[in-house]
Amino acid sequence: MAVGAHLSATILAVNDLELEWHLHQSRVTSSPNYGKVQPMPNRTLNARNVAILATNGFENSELRAPMEALKDAGAVVRIISLPDTNETIRPLSSDGWGEGISVDATVDQQSPADFDALVLPGGVANPDKLRMNDDAVAFVRHFFQEGKPVAAICHGPWMLVEADVVRDRKLTSYPSIRTDLENAGATWLDQEVVVDQGLVTSRRPDDRPAFIEKVLEEIGEGVHTGQHA
Repeated sequence: MAVGAHLSATILAVNDLELEWHLHQSRVTSSPNYGKVQPMPNRTLNARNVAILATNGFENSELRAPMEALKDAGAVVRIISLPDTNETIRPLSSDGWGEGISVDATVDQQSPADFDALVLPGGVANPDKLRMNDDAVAFVRHFFQEGKPVAAICHGPWMLVEADVVRDRKLTSYPSIRTDLENAGATWLDQEVVVDQGLVTSRRPDDRPAFIEKVLEEIGEGVHTGQHA
């Protein structure tokens, strides 16, 4: 099935609450200051290599804002996607398709061992497609096996369920996938950001400032012995 047809079918399945939220976000993100985070003084991520795993249908601010903050802190950030994507992937909102972002490599080309940390943005269609790809799931699982920091926001934690890495972990997400996470063994908390031994999660783009603050902190700390598959 073509990417556009698959994503259209996925979006049609989103419930009324989520559609209302996306309409709200399109208004919020129109602000010129939305998504901007001040660089963190006295915090450097020089020599840290960070992967952002995403495909078509990601939520724009959940990818771009962390990416910019990580780069400002000195990290080297690469966009990793699926083999069937083109050279760019595009965000999706209630206003339609947004401006694309260049893909640096795909999960069949790039080893997760090359990275120190992983970021998983949300967007309903984005993780729904990623979790159907075995290489993408294995890519995510590697970071937990090696104790590396992982950050996931909104619907991004869907990938953690597929990778079977949330049992006995504390986290949060967009409320509609709470049951999926709890059924996989997680303790779900309704907080703007939850940190559990290198795992950083948040509920929605409105939580982005707290999310990014903790992402920078956990990646700066490096490997966490409590981070495990």
